[in-house]
Amino acid sequence: MFGYVFVNQQEMKFREFDVYRSWYCGLCRTLKRRGGFLAQLTLSYDMTFLILLLHGLYEPQENRGQCRCLAHPTRRHDTRVDEFTEYAADMNVILTYHNCMDDWNDQKKMSRLLYAQLLKRQYRRAKARWPQKAEAVEGALFQLAEVERKGSAQLDAAAGCFGRLMGQIVACKSDLWETELFELGFYLGKFIYLSDAYEDLEKDRKTKSYNPFLQREEEADFEEQVHAALQMMMSECAGRFERLPILKNAEILRNILYSGVWCRYEAARQKRKETKENHGQRSL
Repeated sequence: MFGYVFVNQQEMKFREFDVYRSWYCGLCRTLKRRGGFLAQLTLSYDMTFLILLLHGLYEPQENRGQCRCLAHPTRRHDTRVDEFTEYAADMNVILTYHNCMDDWNDQKKMSRLLYAQLLKRQYRRAKARWPQKAEAVEGALFQLAEVERKGSAQLDAAAGCFGRLMGQIVACKSDLWETELFELGFYLGKFIYLSDAYEDLEKDRKTKSYNPFLQREEEADFEEQVHAALQMMMSECAGRFERLPILKNAEILRNILYSGVWCRYEAARQKRKETKENHGQRSL
């Protein structure tokens, strides 16, 4: 369930995208420094959003640098890190490890089990640094597994578990902003879970995997139901964001929350539409 919290680059200024990319590269370098190449492979855009969000809210010291890497070998590029970059790197490792184990338990993907085993040392280190967060993530995933095992068709039952997981990660401190950050992460997590379920409908139908949308898919207004549910989640999420006193990189964050998060959903919806149209033409 990674890769949904991304920018819409087409609607960004070049300067804003350069800033965004510098934080992404900073996270990449931090993952490599703390956990080597295996940890670096867990890199995700979702945690870059978290860094930007927490940096904008708390405004800690920002450290800039430049580097070359395999992805950008021809020229040096900017990197930015702060105290939250290391936190996001650890959360990235924890989430990736559990995601791999979930894929193994559900679909018996040997490659995912192997990666989880290779990542176990980095996971244990991250868990030791953030035991309460790791425990909260594990608890939410256990509840989610129970919901999926029972085959619940209630959207909130499954999405709420992943929402609580994201809420715990986003609310990184016990302070004045804890409630707002938890709720922001909660609704963002529900959006991510439902978007992922929508995108995976065809695959889950074929593999007979759990998906809360499967029992609704044949309803006439199914597409409208999905869009309304996702719109409600992001409306609540954006509402919490707008209550936070964030000025730095606020436009980048708004690009993500109001536009970027919808990119994969729109692509999935267009693919479903084309598939139905092609199927209808073949039926004729």
